Amino acid sequence: MPLSPVSVSDEPVTPAGRLFLSPEFDTIIHCIIRGKDPINIDALKSTIASSLMLKHPRFSSLLMRDRHGREYWKRTQVDLDRHLIVINNRIESVGDSSAGEDDEEEAAVNQYVADLSVSTPLSADKPLWELHLLMVHRCAVFRIHHALGDGVSLMSILLACCRRIDDPEAPPTVITKRDSGPMGGNWWDRLCRVLMMLCFTFVFALEFTLRATWLRDRTTVISGGAGVELWPRKLATAKLSIQDMKVVKMAVHNASFNDVFSAVVSSGISRYLDHRSQNGLQKGLWITGEAMVNLRKQLMLEDLPNLIKRGNKFGVMLLPIYCHKSSGDDPLQYLKRAKKMVDCKKQSLEAAFSYKIGDLAMSWLGPKYAGFLNYRIVCNTTFTISNVIGPQEQIALAGNPVAYIRANTSSLPHALTMHMVSYAGRADIQLLVARDIIPDPGFLAKCFEDALIEMKEAALATAKT
Repeated sequence: MPLSPVSVSDEPVTPAGRLFLSPEFDTIIHCIIRGKDPINIDALKSTIASSLMLKHPRFSSLLMRDRHGREYWKRTQVDLDRHLIVINNRIESVGDSSAGEDDEEEAAVNQYVADLSVSTPLSADKPLWELHLLMVHRCAVFRIHHALGDGVSLMSILLACCRRIDDPEAPPTVITKRDSGPMGGNWWDRLCRVLMMLCFTFVFALEFTLRATWLRDRTTVISGGAGVELWPRKLATAKLSIQDMKVVKMAVHNASFNDVFSAVVSSGISRYLDHRSQNGLQKGLWITGEAMVNLRKQLMLEDLPNLIKRGNKFGVMLLPIYCHKSSGDDPLQYLKRAKKMVDCKKQSLEAAFSYKIGDLAMSWLGPKYAGFLNYRIVCNTTFTISNVIGPQEQIALAGNPVAYIRANTSSLPHALTMHMVSYAGRADIQLLVARDIIPDPGFLAKCFEDALIEMKEAALATAKT
């Protein structure tokens, strides 16, 4: 990383951005956009060159470091051709020879991205993003360093390059507003909510502290640990239906899509552990994940410059999962248990607390110690999970209709990371795994898909009675 004197116009890297630049993480976001038609490179370059993406300072700045070792952004001229990496050859995947053509194409793209996820840094002599074009597979893979922004802001800036198929002049619809929860009621109700919020926040903050020191999940066949971020990876995709998730959601009063997502993960991991464990699923097994939580008040493409201005603005919740055999039980118990747990999390300030503590630790202790504490928390938990809302309708990039949008990040000490992106009636979960620990991510993906189908059938049966 080059050294340079800081000018008045230069912008310092945010504390969260400095964390993602630390050697322990060095996190890169991969967003896969597959077109239905062959890629037109000239049209794609023209679309990107005229988009808000290149007009934003983060995408047209070099990462620099001053004489005190603090990182900052320095504006530069973008040479778009240096950011485009064109792959003309077909990527050969290792998989089931009897798989269909679409499955082979998907496996090839997943293998390419999995290989990028380990020890493939972005060059510091240009702004920290790239666009890989897999011409034979009609896929564009955006590689964007996490220091530029979080998943929500980066997804928004990518979607600003796209247009709706039913209205080519309109941007995609991804407008959602965060629900701050009910604030009405008399003074006693409000006081009780405040006291519960303080109580839950204290308990969850204490668990964060313990996770950063000595408290660790019980070891299972999907456990990672220090150094696992350097292990080779595999990538598989679990394909869920938004309509099926709606059916399950309606089966439990006031359940949310995040509750359903958590229930699917809980049930799917339970199925997988029961299959892989030599003596079956351990009784009373609890494992914990890190769930990424958006802290922005609203998501609006029209306000994109302000959306990405603050870079990374998300917190972390520790997501405990109770693993147990589902045979003979009501599959909807996973959803009821997930909703009860998530409701407690929502009543706390856990996500905001984790964001603020991380911000202060980076500012006061510096990237070395702040990175160490965060690394410890990751090593002491089992998985990472996130959910990003995509467009509701079919969209096109540079006039090419988009078949799917998927995302994942570069390797963490976890052996399992899960990133869900919704798009036009479907929700795809990218499962990035350490292949020496989880050699069969395709089977794990099927466990998630079967879990949702089982819960949907139980929900439909309940609705008939």
